[in-house]
Amino acid sequence: MALPLRSEVDVNYTWNLTDLCKNDEEAKEKCVALKEEIQAFNSKFEGNLNDVDTAVDAIDAYRSLLEQLVVVSTYSSLKLSSDQSDAEAQKLSSVVGTTSTLFSTETSFLTSDLLSKEEDFLTQIKENKEEYTGYIDHLLRFKPYQLDPKVEKALASFSNVFSGPYELYLKTKLLDLDFGSFTVDGKEYPLSYLSFEGELESHRDEEVRRTAFRQFSDVLRKYEHTTAATYDLHLKKEKAEADLRGFDSVIDYLLHDQEVPRELYDRQIDTIMKDLAPHMRRYAKLLQKENNIEHMKFEDLKISLDPDSEPEITIDESRKYILDGLSVMGEDYINMINRSYDERWIDFVSNKGKSTGAFCSSPYGVHPYILITWTSLMEEVFVLAHELGHAGHFYNANRENNIFDTRPSLYFIEAPSTLNEMLMANHLLKTSDNDKFKRWVISSIISRTYYHNFVTHLLEAAYQREVYKMVDNYETVTAADLNRIKREVLEEFWGDDVEITEGAELTWMRQPHYYMGLYPYTYSAGLTISTEVSKRILNEGQPAVDDWLEVLKLGGKKNAVELAKHAGVDITTSEPLDNTINYIGELIDELEKLS
Repeated sequence: MALPLRSEVDVNYTWNLTDLCKNDEEAKEKCVALKEEIQAFNSKFEGNLNDVDTAVDAIDAYRSLLEQLVVVSTYSSLKLSSDQSDAEAQKLSSVVGTTSTLFSTETSFLTSDLLSKEEDFLTQIKENKEEYTGYIDHLLRFKPYQLDPKVEKALASFSNVFSGPYELYLKTKLLDLDFGSFTVDGKEYPLSYLSFEGELESHRDEEVRRTAFRQFSDVLRKYEHTTAATYDLHLKKEKAEADLRGFDSVIDYLLHDQEVPRELYDRQIDTIMKDLAPHMRRYAKLLQKENNIEHMKFEDLKISLDPDSEPEITIDESRKYILDGLSVMGEDYINMINRSYDERWIDFVSNKGKSTGAFCSSPYGVHPYILITWTSLMEEVFVLAHELGHAGHFYNANRENNIFDTRPSLYFIEAPSTLNEMLMANHLLKTSDNDKFKRWVISSIISRTYYHNFVTHLLEAAYQREVYKMVDNYETVTAADLNRIKREVLEEFWGDDVEITEGAELTWMRQPHYYMGLYPYTYSAGLTISTEVSKRILNEGQPAVDDWLEVLKLGGKKNAVELAKHAGVDITTSEPLDNTINYIGELIDELEKLS
């Protein structure tokens, strides 16, 4: 069946956005009021931070403005994610975008004025109001790269324009691309981003799967030049700012905000490309054998090892699985999960124009929201557990910290999410006596948790690193360049064991992560941490859980290395990553024995 319109889906399985704004009109009214407050803030404080008390008052006021903006921005963003074709949501997005630009422009002086002060002045702010220590320390980290106040204000005024490439990418992806349908053995299959990524790319029927891949790739190719030009604009924007601020490379510029040394970034990519590849090639051969595939191709890599053992599950049934699997996290965490179902924090439905994939948005002062497209396959339990990991993280961090201290480094951001996947898998293995189901769980750990995070996203990162090398040489990036780089990365990882068929190189067109800085590699970084933590929880029980809950509450008060250390993991060494890759190898060993 073709995808329904948003107006045709069951509202009980959509998210309730009224906790953010009652409706679009209230959101617009909040924007009007917020604009007035922003102008008043600028008039009162710009050029007037002459004493510590006034500076603290300015930070207080700025904090209030930011909290209000987050709420209305989240409402608008989630409304658009529900349906990119919604004309009213598009109009609201424009209103909110204008408000956000005004906020950036009219408050940019705060950073410039504070950093123009002597360090003793900033120290007094921290002593006067200790909770702003993190905020001030964060500013000081960027002091060497701060530009003239007029330049900072000019850059801020273009913030809405700078987000343009990503918005264009989404519109092309979700509105302009029409994949049509295809027929196999007399049955018609509607094709879209949601149907392909949710079901067809892992379809058990080889002809259906490969036909879907060919048609999906053929349509993508029609838009490769537009999509590449859009991405190139984004890259040029990043390079321009990196140069303006005095960074040696775009990668250094993007890693600075993550508070991560280049060594940790390169280690994730280089080690996985070299040491994980042999294990995953063995897994590809196992998939080929168990599914009776004559010649293993790229489009076969997402299939299940044993599809007959994967149960179907309803949305309502998923709650019990998740509550049981994550019960080790304690009563407060379980209450958060129950609320997410009862209060409609989760958008489960499938409809035309809805954003692909899954994500969690955690606006400060409200509660998290999760987008997922439910396919009734057991794998979705892992996806939902993953997003609830993000929700549980910020549910704790937002309660314990002011808005400046809630978000940790991107390097750490995927650790809480992937830990939940590991906890779910451990629970299912422990509580089932069905060998076939256990085999499916183990294969799911590999195909869902590790393949997704250690292969799909890591190969994105390896590709992204090569793209940035071109950018740092001031080269224009074309579709031909992106296709070549992506194919080379795929061929290096899979070798001769998997045929990288025509169309595989176009997977760069499918991922929004390239518009989010150095995000792709952090999936494997987070899973490296969570793999070690899950072992601690299995071996030590409650003390390890207590340490982890404390880490969640810390939010962004510590950097990634410190957070991992608090959880008992030393990421300054290669040991955690080596252990994780060895663990993946052991899982594949076990599957080979069971086959």
